[in-house]
Amino acid sequence: MDMESMTNTMKAWMENPVKFARSHGVPLSSAPDESNPDEQTHILIVEGFLLYNYPPMLDVFDKSFYITIPYEECKRRRSTRQYTVPDPPGLFDGHVWPMYLKHRREMESSGLHIECLDGLRSKEEIYTQVYESIQNNLLNRL
Repeated sequence: MDMESMTNTMKAWMENPVKFARSHGVPLSSAPDESNPDEQTHILIVEGFLLYNYPPMLDVFDKSFYITIPYEECKRRRSTRQYTVPDPPGLFDGHVWPMYLKHRREMESSGLHIECLDGLRSKEEIYTQVYESIQNNLLNRL
């Protein structure tokens, strides 16, 4: 993972979202007033499991979310996945879960305000919670 490049890309987008989107061939959704791009609201959603463990990236986020899941459910879901090369025996307990806990502790000590989302809830419920949180954040800026 090239976290430095990802951070630079995010910062370039933040400087001018419209110019960035156009130069990268990303279509823009129509806005109420396209004659004044400075008045438009642009939202960039960044997803990744180690985003909050890379200090140079921490000052970029306005909102941060983290989906939590208990050990038993995580192990159950992992065991139902079909990989081209299957997990060797003991990988989950010997590496996957301990690394999850290590990176989660690092994330929690970062000082970043992170909203935890219950990974046992449905995708629709999680989407709604995130959507409402972002919407409230935007409304509170006005």
